Amino acid sequence: MTVTRFAPSPTGALHAGNVRTALVNWLAARAAGGRFLLRLDDTDLVRSTEASAQSIRDDLAWLGLVPDAEFRQSDRFALYEAALARLAAAGRVYRAYETAPELDLKRKVQASRGLPPVYDRAALQLTDADHARFAAEGVSPHWRFRLDTGGPVAWHDLVRGDAHVDPESLSDPVVRRADGSWLYMLPSVVDDIDMGVTLVARGEDHVTNSGVQIQMFEALDAAVPQFAHLALLTGADAALSKRLGSEGVAEWRATGIEPQAITGLLARLGTSHAVEPVTSLAPLVEGFDFGAFSRATARFDPAELAQLNARTIHLLDHDAVKDRLPAGMTEAAWLAVRGNLTTVADAADWWAVISGEVTPTVAPEDRDYVHAAAETLAGLQWTAEIWPAWTAALKVASGRKGRGLFQPLRQALTGRDHGPEMAVLLPLIGREAALARLADA
Repeated sequence: MTVTRFAPSPTGALHAGNVRTALVNWLAARAAGGRFLLRLDDTDLVRSTEASAQSIRDDLAWLGLVPDAEFRQSDRFALYEAALARLAAAGRVYRAYETAPELDLKRKVQASRGLPPVYDRAALQLTDADHARFAAEGVSPHWRFRLDTGGPVAWHDLVRGDAHVDPESLSDPVVRRADGSWLYMLPSVVDDIDMGVTLVARGEDHVTNSGVQIQMFEALDAAVPQFAHLALLTGADAALSKRLGSEGVAEWRATGIEPQAITGLLARLGTSHAVEPVTSLAPLVEGFDFGAFSRATARFDPAELAQLNARTIHLLDHDAVKDRLPAGMTEAAWLAVRGNLTTVADAADWWAVISGEVTPTVAPEDRDYVHAAAETLAGLQWTAEIWPAWTAALKVASGRKGRGLFQPLRQALTGRDHGPEMAVLLPLIGREAALARLADA
């Protein structure tokens, strides 16, 4: 079974890059009939908050990306301790004591000699007596994972194709700090093993991490999951931006962006599939394929999101929006106006046009025509086809056609120059209200 996971740190709100990662993992799991897990990487107990964790849950639920299970790293420290002990017994982790200033000095010396800034493994030369001396002095070690430098780490990436990382170009990563807190690399691997994760989809900025973590999987005698490294998002001006989409899901919701627009755009960005409006996640699941993703950076444009949002709203049925419509607005009214909306909240303006007071905007030269049109309307039988019947009669009586025939009627009845088809609006406005508006004009 395919098992994927989304592993955010609960230290803030989700933004465009986070949402895309969660979405791709959710789609990959659903397309394969598998499971999608939420793992809260809250090993940073100072910065992690329950408010952020709940915000992440709420945002995923709003987007429709409901996980099959949830885990918190803060509940799993015993597993990491056991893995560290196992790796220590196998000689794959070791204790080191250099301070940050000491390591910085080493890097400067290496740079002056034209050498890469790779940790020199000096701690491997420490004896039992050295470790005892540090302990007696109250100096706690940090732990490093000893990389196997016997050759490149290679794998087939579902997006990048054949990929590799050269361990000789890397420092042995610190997996546990001297204060006992955990860094990202080892706990993530331990969790993936314990949770049965078979596919890790994340940004291409994790490629090097994947090379390191593959060695950790192997050192723990575990199956290595598949990897898919997605090209990073760029801003609308094609410049990389750390603040890309940083407004977050809450801000999107506040400005009237629909969840279907967000998922519809982010699922197709950087792929060979066209971005099209969808009203559910089902079409995105059916068309999901890692082979469609490009290695080129994907361009995220808030203007494109706004345009897609309007196109999405134009497809939403009444049941999907009825709880957000003004009181009394009917399904017929929604279907009549949705094609002219950019957000669902805009429906209130058109409901006011249909059911409320309207200020006519008829030009003085059209007032006699509107007066005659009112008399014609009053003499017609009111049916669902009242608009074509009315305009046909006026065309004969007035000799007008095209814009000159229709526009003054729209202005008198709606107070607007543009909007939904009058053929559907007029029956909704109703006979008495229509005659009153024409009289006012």
